[in-house]
Amino acid sequence: MLSDLPGESQKSLDVVPGDIRDAFLVRKAVKDCDYVFHLAALIGIPYSYVAPGDYVSVNVMGTVNVLQACRDERITRLVHTSTSEAYGTALYVPIDEKHPMQGQSPYSASKIGADKMAESYYNSFELPVVIVRPFNTYGPRQSSRAFIPTVISQALSLKKIAMGSLEPVRDMSFVKDTAEGLIKVGLCDRILGQTVNLGTGQGQTIGTMVDMILHLLGKKSISVEQDPARIRPAKSEVMRLISDNSKAREICSWTPKYDLKKGLLETIEWIRKNLHKYRPDHYTI
Repeated sequence: MLSDLPGESQKSLDVVPGDIRDAFLVRKAVKDCDYVFHLAALIGIPYSYVAPGDYVSVNVMGTVNVLQACRDERITRLVHTSTSEAYGTALYVPIDEKHPMQGQSPYSASKIGADKMAESYYNSFELPVVIVRPFNTYGPRQSSRAFIPTVISQALSLKKIAMGSLEPVRDMSFVKDTAEGLIKVGLCDRILGQTVNLGTGQGQTIGTMVDMILHLLGKKSISVEQDPARIRPAKSEVMRLISDNSKAREICSWTPKYDLKKGLLETIEWIRKNLHKYRPDHYTI
């Protein structure tokens, strides 16, 4: 949350509350900007099963508002944030930017639509946009919609952990690496109109990461139970995501600095100090 930032950092921010679906507000927000980083979206996959129309209106139409505003205001660079979920279950690994996109959930389908609109604005109007596709980002302040803060907060509070499927493989990127990647890609002139993956290139199953978290917490005896409500429909579950980050490394000079253990330790420390901000006994979609 912005309120967690140091006082001096808060003073340097100009916060404009509003809705990305409001084209007039978006135009006002990007006015006089040189660089625009577009990260506004509905992101929870389970909630996309409940409200798919909202995902289209926010993620697709909201993105069109950002693209058009940046075109009208002649911004220098737009960094559009995508998601590795757009690839769906890997047809091959590591996944490079040429991998086909597969809409396995309303969320991923809406992000694919947003990506294609960004691509079209580059091709049709020469808008200086680049698409950044982070793999699974985690770290301090992440909401309980994500599995890592869910596991940590439950392990610190409860006698057992409720999880969905433990078999999917994920490439986990620490938030500081992702943030640095967004900036480096945004400042790189050689990748305009292209898509760039941000990931570590390493994959672990959800179950392996749960075990690792429990080990780091010294709570290996806690039981892990599958909650049917947390399991995605079979054809919607993305089973394997491991990035090929060579474009980000070779063209944009970005290299992730955090391995999984280092990132988890920093995340655990923050959640331990801020456990009151989580509801471990509640499933957040």
